[in-house]
Parts: sequence; structure tokens; C-alpha cells
Amino acid sequence: MNTFGNIFRLTTFGESHGNGIGGVIDGFPAGVEIDETFIQKELLRRKPGQSALTTSRNESDRVEILSGLFEGRSTGTPIGFLVRNENQHSADYNNLRDIYRPSHADYTYQSKYGIRDHRGGGRSSARETIARCVGGAFAKIALRQLGISVTAYTSQVGNIALERDYRAYDLSLIESNAVRCPDPEKAAEMAELIMRIKEKGDTVGGIITGVIQGCPVGLGEPVFGKLHAALGAAMLGINAVKGFEYGEGFAGAAATGSELNDRFIPSADGTFRTASNHSGGIQGGISNGEDIYFRVAFKPVATLLQEQQTVNRQGQPARIEVRGRHDPCVLPRAVPIVEAMAAMTILDYHLLNKTVNC
Repeated sequence: MNTFGNIFRLTTFGESHGNGIGGVIDGFPAGVEIDETFIQKELLRRKPGQSALTTSRNESDRVEILSGLFEGRSTGTPIGFLVRNENQHSADYNNLRDIYRPSHADYTYQSKYGIRDHRGGGRSSARETIARCVGGAFAKIALRQLGISVTAYTSQVGNIALERDYRAYDLSLIESNAVRCPDPEKAAEMAELIMRIKEKGDTVGGIITGVIQGCPVGLGEPVFGKLHAALGAAMLGINAVKGFEYGEGFAGAAATGSELNDRFIPSADGTFRTASNHSGGIQGGISNGEDIYFRVAFKPVATLLQEQQTVNRQGQPARIEVRGRHDPCVLPRAVPIVEAMAAMTILDYHLLNKTVNC
């Protein structure tokens, strides 16, 4: 299960401490002008070492496009790419060869496959998401031609949270701070909290909000291919994600139907829209033309720079003290990953819709 998507498909390969991370994109439309500078820029938003709030692993994360482009345009053939690992400190993980880290995939990988790469988690490492950011960048380029934009931002770190309504903020400010939060004052509070947690060798989680604008009516394949289900699956496939909601989500459970229903009203162009958007742009599993908005909950990073109690492969009690370079909070670097997964989902369902309706 290393391939994502139906028509637009991304297959990824590589491990955290292997030679590199790469992928193959298939089903990408031909003739699309590709801005490789934009693709690299998207990768740099995810790269380690970009601020004091992230791991200090020093990787350039330069993408090499191996195939599928000619004279700056997509050819419709598979797009192969590779990002080489340059700064692995594999020796930092030697003490973990026979020990299971709490809340990691060490035990489950060992049990499932009978073998595991203890160096940074191998395939279970979040470094695999490099390939998703490249795939997402290609998807964004295609969506841009359709007038569709995908934006995400940090809306909560620990107990410091923004209002739920994304319309209350200037989303152009997201990249103005290291936390990727559109509220500069809250961003400063979040950054301070992350640094306090980091100094203790601990970690903290939070929430990322995503917004998709310009999505046309009709994307989604009921009954078992609903658009919100596809977005949920995409988000829950990201490392450290523990929850997904769209529209009013769980908050809507406390409302009445009369409070939550989105009534239809006429538009000036002779069509109609909804007076409110509690549904989050999706009704019956199909996009309705309104903004699609959702929230993704991330747990605190499981790697603590503190001594912890665990067991070894023989089931004997052991103590573990992790070394190496790790994020105290995954949120700032996860923002572009959330955007990438959303962009690939929307492009895939756009292409699927064209196939169904041709």
C-alpha cells in the first residue's frame, strides 16, 4: 500500500536513513506547464532545520525530476523524482536496535514483517512525506489552472488556539512566521510554548486547519467514495495524525438541525448558493461549490529527549534515552503536508469526475 490515488496516483519509496526518498506520479495530465522552482519551494516549506522550532537535521532536500517532463511541460507519462538523503546520523540510533520506542511503529513493524529498520524508523519515518509534498506541488500546479487553491495553517498548539472560523484571519500571513499561523500574536505565543516544551526534552501537538477554495460542484463518488471520506483518509495517512473533521465537525453534534442546516439562496448570476456553510462545502459526499474546510489533529511527537521506561525485543523491562535531532512540535512542518494531501485528493477526484462523466 505505497500508492495513493485512483486516476492521479503517487507511489513513494525510500527510508529516513537510506539513500533517498522518491516517487512516481502517474495519471498527471499532459501539456501542463511545470514550474520546478515552485515544486522546490514547496519542499523547502517541509524541510528540517528551517527554524529553532524544528529538528536541526541539515538536509537541502533538492528534488531531481527524472522523467515525465519535456521542454517544461508534462508529457502524460510517469513523472519520476528523487530527493537524496545527505545528513543522516544513523549512529544516533544504534542503542535502539533491540528496544521498542513508546508510541512508535517499532513493535508493530517488527511483529508484521519480522524485520525493521531501527535507524530513524525507516519507512515509518515522517521523512517519507517528502514524496507527498512533491506530488502535492504537481497537483497544486494543475489545480491552479482550474481556479482551485489549497491552503492550510496552524490553528492550535497545545492549549493555544485560534477561533474555528478561518474567515476571521488574513491567510496571506501564514508564511510570515515560523509556526505558520495567520495570527501573529497567537503565533508568538505558540512559538514560545514550543520552545519551553523543547527545553524540557518534551513535545506538544495541535491542530492544522485546511481550506479549499474554488472547488466546483460535483466532486465525490457516493456511496463509498465520498469526498470527505477521501480527504479524511488522506489526512489520517499522515504521520502523527489522530483526528479529522470537516465543516462544523464534532462541534455540530451539540447543535439543532435548524441551527446547522445550510439553506439555499439565489445568486446574482442566476445560480444559487448556501446562506451558511456548516456543511464544509460537501453535502451527500459531493462538493457543493462552497469553500471546503477541515481540521486535522496531530498528537505530540512520540520521540522524547527524556529517559523513558519500555521493553526490549525479549520483552524484558528496559530504559530508553533517545539521541538525535527531533521536532518538539510537528505542526509547522506538517502544514505543507496537509496541503499536499488535500491537493492530490482534489485533483484525483476532479480527474475521476471527468472519467465518469465523459
